Amino acid sequence: MTSIDYRELYIDGGWQSPTTTTTIDVRSPATEEFIGTVPSTSTRDVDRAVTAARRAFDDPTGWSNWSPQQRAEVLERFANELEARASETARRVSMQNGMPIWLAEQFEGGFPAVLLRYFSQMMVDSPPVDERAGMLGGTARVTRHPLGVVAAIVPWNVPQAISFLKLAPALAAGCTVVLKPAEETVLDAFLMAEAAAAAGLPAGVLNVVPGGRDIGAYLVEHPHVDKVSFTGSTAAGRKIAEACGRRLRPVTLELGGKSAAILLDDIDLNTSMDALFGVTLLNNGQICWLNTRILAPRSRYTEVVDAVTDLAKSLPIGDPLDPRTKIGPLVSARQRERVEDHIAKGRSEGARLTAGGGRPAGMDSGYFVEPTVFADLDNTATIAREEIFGPVLTVIPYADEHEALAIANDSEYGLGGSVWSSDVERAAELAGRVKSGTVGVNHYSNDPVAPFGGIKNSGMGRELGPEGLHTFQHLHTVYLPPVD
Repeated sequence: MTSIDYRELYIDGGWQSPTTTTTIDVRSPATEEFIGTVPSTSTRDVDRAVTAARRAFDDPTGWSNWSPQQRAEVLERFANELEARASETARRVSMQNGMPIWLAEQFEGGFPAVLLRYFSQMMVDSPPVDERAGMLGGTARVTRHPLGVVAAIVPWNVPQAISFLKLAPALAAGCTVVLKPAEETVLDAFLMAEAAAAAGLPAGVLNVVPGGRDIGAYLVEHPHVDKVSFTGSTAAGRKIAEACGRRLRPVTLELGGKSAAILLDDIDLNTSMDALFGVTLLNNGQICWLNTRILAPRSRYTEVVDAVTDLAKSLPIGDPLDPRTKIGPLVSARQRERVEDHIAKGRSEGARLTAGGGRPAGMDSGYFVEPTVFADLDNTATIAREEIFGPVLTVIPYADEHEALAIANDSEYGLGGSVWSSDVERAAELAGRVKSGTVGVNHYSNDPVAPFGGIKNSGMGRELGPEGLHTFQHLHTVYLPPVD
């Protein structure tokens, strides 16, 4: 396979030589073979990117002062260029993080363009001024304005879709962006930069600075950044929140999760398993909102355990570029070690292993772990408390709906969740009492029209929906005097 190699950084609307000779080398998690390289960013490169973004934002005739329609026309070209590269984007993501290609085509190939068009149209349709009759006489004229330079820091698990949870509303609002992709998934970020250049985004509006945690920390603290949007671990999110708190800098944090799927006693297991796969083991278990705790009524506990076990055992494991694959490799050896450590904890705490628990037979290379199911533990077990970020599920029994709700809410996280029942209204009523930012009924989906985000240790702020746009805007009020 020909490697994918870049020698320059995308900064200030063009490809520029880096100020360091160090590189980020990418290896396939399926074969462990070298697949590509990009320049590693230095702090001087970050300074150049932020300066370019600052200049583009502050330009009185520039991006932030364009009409929503003018920006929408450029972002439509950007969407078209992304769509022209959709297949290659999906392939690169799959090669880098192990996401099965059929899923990469949906999430990574298709979703970014959808989000660009959605937020562009929202800006075009938004009234420019909200005039409110004052209680004290006169009129309050309220307007929204772009916040400024945005530092967007994204993870490796769903790199393009998550990037555009930030890029699409920020750019539509009139902000300029410095994007830091994760080191594991840089090749897709550079392809995205190619699309931006081809679309004619003005210089400095979008800049890409690949690097490690040190580069992310430097970007977060940069004095010319106005807003930080971060998706990643809770531990990293706390540090970013502290840094932004010191600077009184707006921040959106989408962090970890340990969500629960509550299976009610009237669930039809025969018709639910395909959808249950989509909320439990999707992307090899490497999604923050996945429902890795499955809560089952005691009256049907054995039946549920057997059904989930059969599901896990039925999933084809293999090459993520094969459309038949349902479970690909984990992103790295370090991630596999973390998952295997949690599997060992489950065993040591007395769990009954009903599926998986090891590495697939015959796969001597790659970071594969079998889909794993544990039973006969309660919600105090380590594997029921900690985010694992791999294909590991725990099936926990409950006596009644009151206990199911208590177990679901007994978590330091609150990001996702789901409730499953043959009675949609019954499930929806219970879903309304789950302490989480988002909950699905008989499925789960990040629909663009609705806010996505968490509570408790799952973060703060929201993405998607009008709320996701407003987080990149500040409010401005003019008090007009009473009319005689």
